[in-house]
Parts: sequence; C-alpha cells; structure tokens
Amino acid sequence: MLPTENRLRRREDFATAVRRGRRAGRPLLVVHLRSGATDPHAAGEHVSPARAGFVVSKAVGGAVVRNKVKRRLRHLLRDRLPALPAGSLVVVRALPGAGESDHDQLARDLDAALKRLLGEVPRGCHPTGGNPRIPDRGPGGSAQ
Repeated sequence: MLPTENRLRRREDFATAVRRGRRAGRPLLVVHLRSGATDPHAAGEHVSPARAGFVVSKAVGGAVVRNKVKRRLRHLLRDRLPALPAGSLVVVRALPGAGESDHDQLARDLDAALKRLLGEVPRGCHPTGGNPRIPDRGPGGSAQ
C-alpha cells in the first residue's frame, strides 16, 4: 500500500502527469513522470513528496486481474519512491500483457522505464555507443 501522502487522486494531477510529463514505454506498462516544479531551496516553501497513480483498463483483464496488477504495481512503486524527485507526479499505465505477467516481469519493466525517465539511460543509446540496427560504415562507405 502506498502511504496517503504519496497517492495521486485528483483527475487534474493525472492529466498533468500524462500531458506535461515525460513518457517511457515498455512491453507491459507505460510510465509518465512529471518532475516537481517547486524549488526545494526557496524560503518558506513546502516541498511535496513524490505522488503516484495507476491506470489499469479493462483491456488488462477482469476485475480480479486488474486489482492484482494494481496491487503489484503499488508494491513495486512504494519501494522506488525515494529515488523519485520531490514533488514529482508518476502515472503508471498497465498494458494488456500485464495481466498475464508475473511480479518479476513487471519489476523489470518498471525499473527500465524509471531509469530512462530519470536520465540514467538516454533514449536510443546502445552500450557500445552506436545504434545496433545501423552497421558501421568503413572508409569506402560500405558496411564492414
């Protein structure tokens, strides 16, 4: 269960995270992150904690399956809240495959999406420094 201060409840907050935040898609879920807009160093300003909300549609499955997916996602995100910037809004939208997936698969997809949104893995980067789909060109212009 998420603590009360970390729950996203208002429709406007969901809309802000989805429309104005950054998005990272994975096979089982899509994560929207809107970083905190308040300055934590401003005098007299209260910094709100990171808040999270979940969207699990009927495409994921019946009510039992949807509730199971929401419980798993809440549990996973609760452990990752300290890594999020203060004042940020997070919306996790489950995709249809999330109903058949296990806890570890959801955890891997959530971690990968959050890493990308928090700037640890830039989009389109490959560990070798190049794009794996585009072969390196030699001096003659042909693929080696």
